[in-house]
This record gives sequence, C-alpha cells and structure tokens, in this order.
Amino acid sequence: MSMIEFHDVEKYYGKFHALKDINLTIDRGEVVTLIGPSGSGKSTLLRTINGLERITEGKLIVNDFDLAEKNTNMDKIRKNVGMVFQHFNLYANKTVIDNITLGPRLVLKRDRATVEKEALDLLDMVGLKDQAKKYPAALSGGQKQRVAIARSLAMKPRAILFDEPTSALDPEMIGDVLDVMQKIAKQGMTMVVVTHEMGFAKRVGDRIIFMAEGQILEDATDVAGFFDHPKDPRAQEFISKIFNH
Repeated sequence: MSMIEFHDVEKYYGKFHALKDINLTIDRGEVVTLIGPSGSGKSTLLRTINGLERITEGKLIVNDFDLAEKNTNMDKIRKNVGMVFQHFNLYANKTVIDNITLGPRLVLKRDRATVEKEALDLLDMVGLKDQAKKYPAALSGGQKQRVAIARSLAMKPRAILFDEPTSALDPEMIGDVLDVMQKIAKQGMTMVVVTHEMGFAKRVGDRIIFMAEGQILEDATDVAGFFDHPKDPRAQEFISKIFNH
C-alpha cells in the first residue's frame, strides 16, 4: 500500500528549477533515505510531502490526499505526517513534557492526563524520562533532538519526515539520535530521511534514493549493492568522495 506518490512533480522558485520530473512511490512502513550533494533538492522534496513547500506542477498524493489540489486541508496532512527538523524547533519557554503534549492537546483535543502518560512512555523510549520537567535550555543538542522525535511521535503520525536530523549535533551525540530512529523504523513507521549519515542509510534504510541537481538519479532497494556499486556516474563520484576521506 502506497503512502506517498509523486507523479511528474516539478518545483520552481522563480526561474530556479529545484525539482525535476520526480516520480516516486513510498509504501507504508518503508524506510527511505535520501542522499546526495548539498543543494540537490533533497530537503525541498521532503518539505513538499507535508506541504511546507507547494509543488509547481504534477501530482503529489500523501495518505490519499492530493497536495496539488488547492482545497486540500494541509492541517489534516500535517496531523498524519510528522516532521523532525535539523534545529529541533522546541518551545524554549515550555518544559520537555509540555513540548510533547502541546500538539495532542491542542490539535487532537485529547485530555492532559492521557497524553502526559503517553509522553512519559515516549520519553522513556528515547532515554529521557528523567528530563521531563526540564526546559530545552538545560538539554544537549542530542537530547533536544530526541525530545523533538518524541514530540513528533506523540501526534501518532502515519509517517515521519527527518530533515538532516543529526547535522547540527556534536559527533558524540549522533549515535543516540540514530539509535532512536532505528527503534522507530523497527516498529514499522513510514520514514523518509534526508541524511549525511551513510552508516545509518546502509543499516536502516529499506531503500536509498540518490539525488543531484533536483533529479532522482538512482533509486535502489539493494542498499548494500548501491554503496558497493552505484550505477549512476554522479552517484559513483559522490560515494567515492565520502568513503575515500
């Protein structure tokens, strides 16, 4: 069952052609990693999936809603599609547990006691139950990102998008965040991850998509095979630069 479908999608910013002829289907429960050089359109593609960027042409179906339709309710889309950003986007004036429970209470209209219990379970899963009453300023970058992931899960989404979730972190923090993402993947969550962490892409991704200059140049379900023998010359160059450093 497909969850996300791109059909002949184009995206322009003025004259700049950011996404070119994107055709892509992502199934429910699939973990897809997007890799490629900076400026290749990965984050733009990701942001179209929950309507943060509107497509210029083509068709984009997410959870049976057509995002190209003018009257599509974007709030409904975003309830079902979580997003974890590079820079956490936590509310500095709210405690960790309040950051996590705010969406379920205000958007989903669920009662505080239930969502607080669920939030503590999620904090336990990401290894931060003891931080529930702290404010974001007291947390490390890696801890903030794990809170952001818990916050996204609290909305019970059908898919979660990750936009370079570890690129703003110190190297020693990255492993904890990737471990949490791996746990979520094992639970069957649909995940689309823009990442520079090739080890994670290799270990956790069901599929790897290589982009350059706004195009999908390679879409591989044999993830290990892609890293050993990428077919596209641009992908070969990218992989050799990464692994020869």
